[in-house]
Amino acid sequence: MVFKKMLSAFGVGGPSVDTVLTNPNTRPGLTLDGQVNLVGGDAPAAIEQVVVGLVTRVEVEGHDAEYSGTLEFHRMAVSGAFELAPKQQLSIPFQLPVPWETPITDVYGQRLHGMTMGLRTELAVARAVDKSDLDQVAVHPLPVHERILEAFQRLGFRFKHADLERGHIRGVQQTLPFYQEIEFFASPQYASTINEVELTFVTSQRGVEVILECDKRGGFLSAGHDAFGRYQVSHADVDRVDWAQVVDGWLRETTSHYGSLRSQYGHGYGSGHGHGHGRGGMGVGGVVAGAALGVAGGMIAGEMIEDAFEGDFGDFGGDE
Repeated sequence: MVFKKMLSAFGVGGPSVDTVLTNPNTRPGLTLDGQVNLVGGDAPAAIEQVVVGLVTRVEVEGHDAEYSGTLEFHRMAVSGAFELAPKQQLSIPFQLPVPWETPITDVYGQRLHGMTMGLRTELAVARAVDKSDLDQVAVHPLPVHERILEAFQRLGFRFKHADLERGHIRGVQQTLPFYQEIEFFASPQYASTINEVELTFVTSQRGVEVILECDKRGGFLSAGHDAFGRYQVSHADVDRVDWAQVVDGWLRETTSHYGSLRSQYGHGYGSGHGHGHGRGGMGVGGVVAGAALGVAGGMIAGEMIEDAFEGDFGDFGGDE
C-alpha cells in the first residue's frame, strides 16, 4: 500500500488527460472549441482544477545574447475541484476565446516558418504530479491580414521568417507581452531603398495597427538605416481598397524618412526588451502617422512545442 501511494505521487497509476479539439484551426478573435477527456487511475483522485492555455515560443533578448523560450499567454479554467473515481471516464467541454493579438501561424494552409502554437491542458491533482497534454493549433489570418500579406506578395516581396519578440511597442496599445514580426526580402523594384521589411500586426476588435520596419544596409562607403512606419486600418476596409497600392504607399512614405529617423528618433521602437536588429530605442508614435483607411467596422463573423510543428511558408517562399 505504501509503495502504491509512492507510485501515485509520481503519477504512476494516476488519472490521464487527453484533449480533443473540434477544429485546431482558428483566427484571432474567434474561439477554440473542444473537450478534455479524463480517465481515472487505480485509486480515487482529488482533482483541484483543469486548465487550458495557449503556449508559443518567444524570442527574448538578454544582456549577452538572444534566446527563445516557451510562454503561456492565455489561459482559462474549464473545471474546478472534483473527485475522479477509479477508471471513471469524464469529458469536459470548453470554448476558449482566442485573443485578438494572437499571432498568425499559418497562411494559405502552410505553417509560417519560425512559428509554433499549442494548446496545453493541465490537470492539477492533489498530492500528486500534475498531468498535461499538448495539442497543435493553427491560427489563420483575418481577412485584412490576408489582403496585406497578399499585397506584399504581389509587390514581389519574398517571405523570410517569422518570430515573436518579447516586449511592447511604444505608443501601441498591446494586451500580450510580445509582438509578431513577419520578415520579407525586398523585391528588385525596391532593392535600391530596402533590403528587408519586418511587418507587425497589432490587432483589436476595432482594426489593425500595422507597423513596418524597413532596413537599408549600408554599402562600402555608406551607413545602414532603419525607418519605421505605423498605420491604422479597419476590418471594414478589407474589400474597399487596392491593398498593393496602399502597401506601396506605406513603403514609399516610410523609406522617405531614412536618416532623419536615426538622428531624431534613435534605432527602434521596443520598450526595453529590444530586437536582435536594433529595436529598443525611441518610440514609433509620431514617426510616420499613417492615414486611417476608414472607421472601424464590424468584424468578419465568425514550453514543449517542438520544431516538428514548423513548416515552410509555401507561396511566399521560405528560403533563408
